[in-house]
Amino acid sequence: MHTTPLFSMQFHIQTLSKKRRTTAQRLADEIAVARTRSLEQLSTCLEEFIPEHLLVQNASGKHSRSRIFTKQTTFWAFLSQVINADGGCSEVVSKLRAFAALKCPFAISPSTGAYCSARKNVLKEEIKTVFDHTAETLDKMERRDFCDRRVIVVDGTGLTAPDTKDNQEKWPQQKQQQVGCGFPSLRVCACFSLKTGGVLSYRTGNKRSHELRLFRDQWDDLFQPGDINLADKMFSSYFEFAMLLKRGVDSVVTQPAHKRRPIAEENAVKKLGGNDLIVVWKKPVWSKKAAYSREEWEALPQTLTLRQIKVDVTANGFRVKSFYIITTLLNPDEYPANDLAELYLRRWEVELNFDDLKTTMGMDELRCKTPDMVEKELLMYFIAYNAARWMICKAAGTSGADPMRISFKGALQELRNWEGQLNHPKTTQQDKRKLIAELYRGIALKIVPLRPNRKEPRCLKRRPKPYQLLTEHRSTMNETKHRDKYRAKAA
Repeated sequence: MHTTPLFSMQFHIQTLSKKRRTTAQRLADEIAVARTRSLEQLSTCLEEFIPEHLLVQNASGKHSRSRIFTKQTTFWAFLSQVINADGGCSEVVSKLRAFAALKCPFAISPSTGAYCSARKNVLKEEIKTVFDHTAETLDKMERRDFCDRRVIVVDGTGLTAPDTKDNQEKWPQQKQQQVGCGFPSLRVCACFSLKTGGVLSYRTGNKRSHELRLFRDQWDDLFQPGDINLADKMFSSYFEFAMLLKRGVDSVVTQPAHKRRPIAEENAVKKLGGNDLIVVWKKPVWSKKAAYSREEWEALPQTLTLRQIKVDVTANGFRVKSFYIITTLLNPDEYPANDLAELYLRRWEVELNFDDLKTTMGMDELRCKTPDMVEKELLMYFIAYNAARWMICKAAGTSGADPMRISFKGALQELRNWEGQLNHPKTTQQDKRKLIAELYRGIALKIVPLRPNRKEPRCLKRRPKPYQLLTEHRSTMNETKHRDKYRAKAA
């Protein structure tokens, strides 16, 4: 029979009565309630996707003591910050203060200093571990796509960061811009799953970093034998075809006309059909400007047998009337030319993925003022993006819809609008499960209509304000008087 020890720390030795809790202990309990309940709505929705063991407190050092902003609370606050439309630190602190106003006997400071310090103390490697887990989890949900093979689509984009000295040193602005008139320019090369749209891997660089080099840095952690690499003409080179083939990875890319001209039918090795040829590429001459060493160049084969497919475009909205696909998938019976053409047209989905990240979520203009925090912010954007994609896949699994047909912006709106109900003090666990099920059902109903061959010119309809452009430093810039004010003064 188990008995309580007489000298237990919970009791007075003289009276064996339970100790009265001190004011500090009661305040600690209230702080724990405030920090877990105020931001737990996101963790409730994503507890299967981001498990708690990835965010445990450190044994010593930073994030080892009990504070309002623990590592777990700071992570979910940071994630809430990039998901919400405002995206400011003050919004996160205000959310915590609003909940603590009714639950805690003390007022939390409206200053964002404690939260910003807590974000700074979270290591980038810890956030990277969470991102790797989200990418792996999302990749396992829907792994096969084209001919029962995993298709990875790659592309690059540019971002800007706040104009600070540290950011400018790591990511310099454009050379033609005056000091104080531009912003640090980041280049990001990311690889997405074509089936789910999730980010599997990425690398960052400055304006001098070529996307090919950033892409090659991801091969070891990304590709597996049997994968298909889908990319545009920027990633079409002899080196990429040869090195990926050694890894058992096939490629489907377009041929850049300015680098290598299409091979005529009379010079082809074999004709498979109309505009479908088996061709041979010869090994290019090595150059010191190449992005690979001479030893790597010497290890390349002297020739590559590839497949060249000409695709004629008859639909409106395309900038070209025809283009050439170069692929290592040589079997026309297993991989018909029309199927490969349709596969390449799906490459446009990576542009929509970047649009979701940069426009819908606001990643186009990063906010943190140091390179370390900028890299953390970028990781949090990718984690939040993968989390939304995971919820879309879960909703699609229950409804049978195509996950790429469900609106990404609609899913974010559902999550933002439902988190208040999930955080209500009177909401029970049973009610939360019911709300989450209804949340998934609402996401599944956000279907984007099919609009094939819709013409969307890259033009701006809304005119910008007629303000001057900043062409000098703010301290020396002379602003021209506004036209209307100038006329009114002259009259």
